[in-house]
Amino acid sequence: MSLLKVDNIHVSYGSIHAIKGISFEVNEGEIVTLIGANGAGKSTTLNTIAGLLKPTSGSIEFEGSSLVGVPAHRIVSKGMALCPEGRRIFLQLTVQENLEMGAYTRSGPEAADAIANVYERFPRLKERYRQVAGTLSGGEQQMLAIGRALMSKPKLIMLDEPSMGLAPILVEQIFQIIEELNKSGTTILLVEQNAQMALSVAHRGYVLETGRIVTKGTGKELLNDDAVRKAYLGAS
Repeated sequence: MSLLKVDNIHVSYGSIHAIKGISFEVNEGEIVTLIGANGAGKSTTLNTIAGLLKPTSGSIEFEGSSLVGVPAHRIVSKGMALCPEGRRIFLQLTVQENLEMGAYTRSGPEAADAIANVYERFPRLKERYRQVAGTLSGGEQQMLAIGRALMSKPKLIMLDEPSMGLAPILVEQIFQIIEELNKSGTTILLVEQNAQMALSVAHRGYVLETGRIVTKGTGKELLNDDAVRKAYLGAS
């Protein structure tokens, strides 16, 4: 069943035509990845779906309902969450306070349950619940950003560059978390510069170049595609 359907959207920043008519869908239970070089339009696509940017044309549907023109906080209430590029955690707040900020759509008891679930998934955050978020390591901050997004109990979570700036061992850990989230029932739309890792966990993928989708396929097909390997996987 199609959970998210993006159809022929165009997005512009002033005179810059950033997204040029892309269409794709994410089915319930999938990990779908968008890969491409810097500036290809990956983050712009996620921000548009999340309601932070408005498409100039085209449609975006979540569970059959249009998201175009819906405010970002309402989109969260519908069951979609964005874990943004650069984490964007509240550096001066504690781990616990960051999670509470992610629970603004939930009632008190629901928020408490959600926090307990996050701490169960991320024991390291539980150990540091009183610690100021700005003093966490990069990997811990990324866990906190994902945990904060999970506080709204989303049906679909969008992850924007979750491995950015992390050491290789932490990158592997973050991708294990992504796979575990998916196995526990969360649908994932993943934007990731590390194409090798993204395609290795994704059911399907789309390749963006200068605001257009140029290739699509299963994760395995794209990993074995010569043009994709040469452009994004460092293969000669």
